[in-house]
Amino acid sequence: MSPRLVLAAGLLVLPLTGCVAAAAGAAGAVGVAAAQDRTVGQAVDDATMSNEIKAKLLSENGFGEVDVEVANGLVLLSGRVSSPEMRVRAEDIAWSSKLTRDVANEIHIERPGGFFANVNDEVITARVRAALLTSATVKSLNFNIETYDGVVYLMGVARTQEELVAAAEKAANVGGVQQVVSYVRVRDPAPIDQRAPSQGSPSPAYSGAEAGADQDLLGGNY
Repeated sequence: MSPRLVLAAGLLVLPLTGCVAAAAGAAGAVGVAAAQDRTVGQAVDDATMSNEIKAKLLSENGFGEVDVEVANGLVLLSGRVSSPEMRVRAEDIAWSSKLTRDVANEIHIERPGGFFANVNDEVITARVRAALLTSATVKSLNFNIETYDGVVYLMGVARTQEELVAAAEKAANVGGVQQVVSYVRVRDPAPIDQRAPSQGSPSPAYSGAEAGADQDLLGGNY
């Protein structure tokens, strides 16, 4: 049986039946943005945010197993800390960047997991990345992947609703994955005046409500 897809308010979760990452410099972010469906400015902002938040976490004790991923101004915090107060503190640090637009706090309150637990998550991340790379319907460079305790978090921008779901399903079918949680958003549609007219017929007129209807596809159960 295929996993059940739940999409609500932009959050997609695929339940299954069956470390602070190295900082990337702004120059590297520019090179990656050239191949992604995001602007160079956004890529630089994301890299700046990521470096800033990671540095602040590392400057305090107890955040050695907190991972930070940033995509389009959204900060994803995952991993583990030893107390509820530290979980709140990590989120406060994420919000301290003036570039932060939103924070997804997925940090667990647990004892340190140790080396082997973290390595297993890294292996799953690599497998998911490989699965997206081999997909004909998913532009893998548009997706950030983070794994914690078998739960895979996807971030980034999908070109279509179908691509968003395809990426989540690809990740869900990877061995070792317990759940897929997606914070991926669907790319905004092209402005009306840039849409190519249909052959042999005039370009239709869209009201604001009709043009924005595509974004409502993220709601509902599938």
